[in-house]
Amino acid sequence: MTAQISVHLHADDPIIRAGLVAELRSCRELTLVNAESDPPARVAIVAAESPDEPTLALMRSLRARGCPRTVLVINTLNDNDLLEVVEAGACAIVWRWEATGPWLAQTAVKAASGEAALPADILSRLLRQVTRLQHHVLRPRGIGLNGLSAREADVLRLAAEGFDTDDIAAKLAYSKRTVTNVIRDITVRYQLRNRTHAVAYAIREGLI
Repeated sequence: MTAQISVHLHADDPIIRAGLVAELRSCRELTLVNAESDPPARVAIVAAESPDEPTLALMRSLRARGCPRTVLVINTLNDNDLLEVVEAGACAIVWRWEATGPWLAQTAVKAASGEAALPADILSRLLRQVTRLQHHVLRPRGIGLNGLSAREADVLRLAAEGFDTDDIAAKLAYSKRTVTNVIRDITVRYQLRNRTHAVAYAIREGLI
C-alpha cells in the first residue's frame, strides 16, 4: 500500500475549513496533520480569498518549518501577486470553485512529488510575467533566466569540464583575476563554499 501524504490545511474562514476538512478526509491518499507535526507535513493546503501579506507570511513560515510545497486555494489573484505567490512557496494553485476533494487530492499528490500544477490562465499570465522580466530587467543587465550572465555560465561550464583557472582564462581571453572574481561572485551570491561546490551546485540546479 502506498504511504499516505501528510497534509497541513489552513483556512481563515471556519466554514471553508470545515468544508475542506470534510472533503479531504474522504481522500485515502492524504492524512491531515497540524502545523507543528514532526516530521513536518509534506504538503500544505492554504485557502484564502487573496494572497494578502498574512497569507504570504504564513506560506513562508510553513516553508521555514520544513513544509516547502504549498497548494494555494484562492478566489482572486492579480498579475502583481503571481511572482510573490511562487516565491512564497506555492507550487500549485487551485481556484476555490474547483476545489473538490478529488481535485485537491490529485493536486496534493503532484505537489508532494515535486510537480507544479497551475490553471491554464494563471500559467499564461505567469509566462507573460517571466517574459517581461527577461526582456526589461534581466537581458539589459546581461543576465539569463538561470541567474547567470553569459560570462559566468561560460566560466562554470569550463570549470565543470576540468579546466583550471589558467586554462579558462586562456580559452575565454580573460585575465586570471577575472576568472577568479567570477567564481568568487558566484560562490558569494549562492552562498557556496568554494569552486568545486559552485560547479556541483550549477550542475545539480541545471544552471549550466
